[in-house]
Amino acid sequence: MKQMMVHCDPSYTELALLVDGRLVEYAVEYSSSKGLVGSFFKGRVVNVIPGMQAAFVDIGQKKNAFLYIDDVLHPHLEKQPKLKPPIDKLLRTGQEIVVQVVKEAMGTKGARVTTHYSLPGRFIVYMPTAGYVAVSKKIDLEHERTRLRQIGESLRAEEEGLILRTVVETEDTEAIKEELDQLRSQWREIQTKAEEASSPMLLHQDLSIVQRLMRDTYSPQTDELVMDSPQQAEEAKLFLESMLPGEKPRIRIYEGKTSIFEAHGLKVQLEKDFQRKTWLRGGGYLIWDRTEALTVIDVNTGKYIGTDSLEDTVYRTNLQAAEEIARLLRVRDIGGIIIIDFIDMQLEEHRMEVQRQLEHFMRSDRTQHHILGWTRLGLMELTRKKLRDGMGYRLLHSEESGDDFS
Repeated sequence: MKQMMVHCDPSYTELALLVDGRLVEYAVEYSSSKGLVGSFFKGRVVNVIPGMQAAFVDIGQKKNAFLYIDDVLHPHLEKQPKLKPPIDKLLRTGQEIVVQVVKEAMGTKGARVTTHYSLPGRFIVYMPTAGYVAVSKKIDLEHERTRLRQIGESLRAEEEGLILRTVVETEDTEAIKEELDQLRSQWREIQTKAEEASSPMLLHQDLSIVQRLMRDTYSPQTDELVMDSPQQAEEAKLFLESMLPGEKPRIRIYEGKTSIFEAHGLKVQLEKDFQRKTWLRGGGYLIWDRTEALTVIDVNTGKYIGTDSLEDTVYRTNLQAAEEIARLLRVRDIGGIIIIDFIDMQLEEHRMEVQRQLEHFMRSDRTQHHILGWTRLGLMELTRKKLRDGMGYRLLHSEESGDDFS
């Protein structure tokens, strides 16, 4: 069972996702600066840099957005030229262009944008110009994957692309077509606005964090949404009823005197989860060190005594670490390159099992990631798509608590 705990403050919205009572995701969205990932802008090219094969685009934000050549070429790799043309053959200074934000502005860098447009729904991701059909890798049954791919091919127009999402498994053609028609209509509205608007201009903003989570993961049969704002709860109810016609969403309004996060033990849990040193249930611990692009996680046995066998003690600590690291990467929303320094194991089967367990627990992560495996130095290397800075809890609570959320 999933529970979505939502604290609504006039200046921000704070969300925690629990699976079987355990925290697995956390996010903050500020009213003054809602996230831009997924939003469409009509922008103006202000600088084309051939040496970088990139351009900077004014989208009306504090910093100009970055547009790389790969995000200008055709989204289908097979339709791209074998040799990339110079960026100044594709874009010119002063040119107006519709772009979509794929990565938030971070630090000194502006947002990253693309012309590979996509509009996500509950069942599908609609890509107006991609020209292919793909099925979520999390759908295991080959006959179901084949069925969904055939449905996608039968519904899309020649230039369109579709990604069939995990939640669409077992859904019929009519449900998929209905959502596709809605997303097509949304795309037409964006195009119409773009024709009429002057740059820079916001054309379409993606859903709020609460709505995105409901769209992507909510199941009315098993899940519960708990909110401390009656007004926001009513809006969530209307959103779910429009998304899931005929279903009765389970929404509960929290009316306790203490905050919703304190009442459910989430504040204490978050403070533990965002420490530089986090303890494993068996007595081992993790040390987290982070730069702008790289996160290093060091695994230690700590207080864990285990068995008489050192190899077994190390192996069990690493298994616990694999599970906890997968959870905390989601909770902290860490992206970029991630290096895990597991404790050295002598047996190859133990090394492979630790990797399998990490892959198993990472499967529930909705953010795109890739586990590369063991390096020559015996380190585990993986990447996780970095859309936002992943420091929402640290920025919201560090001043009031004085804790180290490095």
